[in-house]
Amino acid sequence: MRAEFLLDPAVVFLNHGSFGACPHPVFERYRAWQLELERQPVEFLDRRLPGLLAEARTRLARFVGTHPNDLVFVPNATSGVNLAARALRLQPGDEVVSTDLEYGACDLVWQQLAGSTGATYVRARVPLPLERPEQVVDAIFAKVTERTRAVFVSHITSETALALPVEDIVRRARRAGLTTVVDGAHAPAHVPLDLQALGADYYAGNCHKWMCAPKGSGFLHVTPALQETVDALIVSWGFGDDTTFLSRNERQGTRDPSAYLAVAAAIDWLEAHDLARLQERGRALTRTGRRRLCELDGVQPLAADSFLGQMASVRVPTSDPDAVQRRLYLEHRIEVPVFPTSKVGPLLRLSVAPYTEESDLDALLEALPDLLRAAS
Repeated sequence: MRAEFLLDPAVVFLNHGSFGACPHPVFERYRAWQLELERQPVEFLDRRLPGLLAEARTRLARFVGTHPNDLVFVPNATSGVNLAARALRLQPGDEVVSTDLEYGACDLVWQQLAGSTGATYVRARVPLPLERPEQVVDAIFAKVTERTRAVFVSHITSETALALPVEDIVRRARRAGLTTVVDGAHAPAHVPLDLQALGADYYAGNCHKWMCAPKGSGFLHVTPALQETVDALIVSWGFGDDTTFLSRNERQGTRDPSAYLAVAAAIDWLEAHDLARLQERGRALTRTGRRRLCELDGVQPLAADSFLGQMASVRVPTSDPDAVQRRLYLEHRIEVPVFPTSKVGPLLRLSVAPYTEESDLDALLEALPDLLRAAS
């Protein structure tokens, strides 16, 4: 499977979670779209693009379990979170409740918005290590007050790599009359996803991670009743008299749409390689990798196996996580993140992708003990 990807064969790549990786057939289709665009830009952008985007949205919508008119392409999940956050039209005194496990860039979105509106961004402390889904749900809703407008949560957290019980969170928020915004950056193709069944009001996802699409392809899904609350990243031609959720987010001036159009090729590739089998294999190898890491002195898990998808973070005993990550790459050609997380201490995050082999884990486990001792 490694030969299907453009990755440098000299690097042990255990960091799919940061930016993903694109298979050769998908990247070739991406480049083919770019060539079609450059051969006749006016024909492509003015005449063909609306229909091409509609086809791509239809394919993506089927993949994530929704209607094609209920989602729009955005460059990445953080862009989608920005759109959803602004759509809330927060007022002074409003509160948005989240967790202390969220992606840093999205924390900044809410902090900036709270600072400019007089609202408050409330981060519930999630107790680690986690044993039961109720611990997450209870921590979030213990912070809900009569001023709470929305709940924001990751489907799969970034640094801590935990699959949170979003179904339970969304269900409870709906009963409380609260709007839900889900950061699904890591979820599509990582775990089974049915957006209509989930029922989140706003859901932002990436296609460039486990879907293996080109960089710059993500989406925002919005429940129909709230679509008119969503503007766009910029004001452009989509804001005419006939403005709609789709027009505002598709008609945004000159841009290369090739990454969006190549999403269908990524879905083709996943289905041709039996996505369900890839996911099952990924979960199994992730659990094996975490178990082996936790056999090292001082390495500790963050949660029970039920919280794992195809990533796992472990607490590592080091006072210099940057040095560990740097030496893993420079001396052993192993690409894996080591985060200086203050909540539970330094974390090493393992990502398992279709190309990951147990020999990649062997290389990490051979190099890591000496580096941890040297940087402890």
